[in-house]
Amino acid sequence: MIILRRTDSDAPDFKALVKLLDADLAERDGADHGFYAQFNKIDKIRHAVVCYENDEPVGCGAIKAFSEEAMEVKRMYVSPDGRKKGIATRVLTELETWANELGYAQCVLETGKRQPEAIALYEKNGYQRTENYGQYVGVENSVCFAKVLAG
Repeated sequence: MIILRRTDSDAPDFKALVKLLDADLAERDGADHGFYAQFNKIDKIRHAVVCYENDEPVGCGAIKAFSEEAMEVKRMYVSPDGRKKGIATRVLTELETWANELGYAQCVLETGKRQPEAIALYEKNGYQRTENYGQYVGVENSVCFAKVLAG
């Protein structure tokens, strides 16, 4: 059975999944990892989702305010055991629903070119590529996306 739980960045299961995510990203990003790590702190994220399969945490994601109308999707991860089951889409959909409930009109996000699975996930879920924003402007490995939420 799959259950989604809304929580925050203090949740132990969220922290444990983010640790696995960071290890995966360190391997994929190599020398670039230090640059990205500075933007991926999870202190005080108030809107996080953890997905459980048979009471085991298998996926997570979070949103944080980006602007008055947009939330930024952060820290999306599904453990190897949870992959190919639609868990990432379920977590992403829950984050979008939550952002909408909070009055935000869109979600934005950044991912890396070395994460083709993530790019495919976002494109499959209606995200459109945009110009790189903020700290990602001019960063060759970054790919940014945006999606207008159904009101």
